[in-house]
Amino acid sequence: MHLLQRFGYYPVVFLIIVAVSFQPPVSQNWDSKYIKVKADGSLQYIPDEKGNIIPDFSRVGYHENNIPLPDVPVVKTIAPGANSEQIIQDAIDEVAKRNPDNNGVRGAILLTKGVYTIPGTIHITAGGIVLRGEGNDTKLVAAGTGQRTLISVSGTGNIRETAGTRSAITDDYVPTGAFSFHVQQADGFNTGDHIIVYRPGTDAWVKDLQMDQIETRNGTKQWEAKDYNIQFERVITKKEGNTITIDNPIVLALDKKYGGGDIFRYTFDGRISEVGVENLYCESAFTSDTAENHGWNAVLFDKIQNGWVRNVTSRYFGYSCVNLDDDARNITVQGCNCFDAKSQITGGRRYSFNNTGQMNLFMDCHTTEGRHDYVTGAKVRGPNVFYHCTAQNTHADIGPHHRWAMGTLYDNIVTDGEINIQDRGNWGSGHGWSGVTQILWNCSVKRAAVQSPWASGKNYCIGLDGGKYDGRLKGRPDGEWEGQNKKGLQPSSLYMAQLNDRKHKQ
Repeated sequence: MHLLQRFGYYPVVFLIIVAVSFQPPVSQNWDSKYIKVKADGSLQYIPDEKGNIIPDFSRVGYHENNIPLPDVPVVKTIAPGANSEQIIQDAIDEVAKRNPDNNGVRGAILLTKGVYTIPGTIHITAGGIVLRGEGNDTKLVAAGTGQRTLISVSGTGNIRETAGTRSAITDDYVPTGAFSFHVQQADGFNTGDHIIVYRPGTDAWVKDLQMDQIETRNGTKQWEAKDYNIQFERVITKKEGNTITIDNPIVLALDKKYGGGDIFRYTFDGRISEVGVENLYCESAFTSDTAENHGWNAVLFDKIQNGWVRNVTSRYFGYSCVNLDDDARNITVQGCNCFDAKSQITGGRRYSFNNTGQMNLFMDCHTTEGRHDYVTGAKVRGPNVFYHCTAQNTHADIGPHHRWAMGTLYDNIVTDGEINIQDRGNWGSGHGWSGVTQILWNCSVKRAAVQSPWASGKNYCIGLDGGKYDGRLKGRPDGEWEGQNKKGLQPSSLYMAQLNDRKHKQ
């Protein structure tokens, strides 16, 4: 028995000990100091000394992500023909004459398998229409020459202030992330009202940002206060006395020393809704890798709310797969691909997924050979989200591109290039500070520069896998960096955690 124990049992124990000792170390999960996951799975937001927090981004996308993207019934089916562009346009115009249902839906147009040659642009100008293909087997070709959009979705009109409804915000400071504030007179407002939260530009603000001191070169323009009167679209969810609560958070603090803010009701006659573009393969003709006289955008949305683009692949376009313009809001872009752009590799090209609207969501998208793959433009009013997206063979950086984007979350973005949030100085005609309340969460990059502006807020880099560098201009305030190259950030996705937290509380 002693020999059995000596030569049988003990060697087994030894082998087990050796095997366990060589197990790879278990990664340690960790919470951010800005947002913590509580025992019940809910989120706790940690304010700074002024009450600012990382905002809740969960209400972006189609109908604030309160309902799933719909599967709209087909009311018209078409096939390729000798004049495919006219066939498609005639079908759209026909469906546009249908009466919408109670949800504003007219119906889907199914483009069956085949090649549709499009020498011009397809226009959708009425709400409730879905343009649907049968996946990659439905191929739309932007044929011939001319920089143009292949599928343009747009209503008409603009935001118009309702006269006599403006009321001043009376708080000395409304922090980033807040959902409520006090106004001078709330009697004219009611729950459900669509309002503008108006934040004026002021000379003092421009001066404190040092955007009146951009190093000049040919064409450089210093910032002017009158160009930075920002209008955030919001909906009143509750009114108590003179306290107003809104559906989406403040993403740029409203500070009395910089003019505070106002609210007013507005109209947008002509804006459309409930339009979808889905399950299509879009390709542009081109003559060389640097050719530019060909298709520019595969899909462009403007003057629309509550729409979507899903499962659309573009190839060889010069600018974008999906471009959301200034007046596109609550749009979901899901499962789309922008491959193999053809253009010169320089400014104004290859913005694979471009957003200048507000409350928009890009998720599960992929790009190759782009420049600014997931990007916002000037004075972009958040919240907006890029979630779970990739970029390969990049030729420039991801991030806010110029002139003060506000409230963007880059969540689980994987790129072989850079994500930068910085003072871009005199690039362009004087880009300056590219953004504020910009959050990188659990992203993977070659390297990143994340700086915070001299005034009006912070930018955050949390759980980044990749290098850190100074960016274009040294001496700028560093952003809020935490957990660089440290695995195990919890929650692994901020956007999904915020969405789940909200839905559990509803």
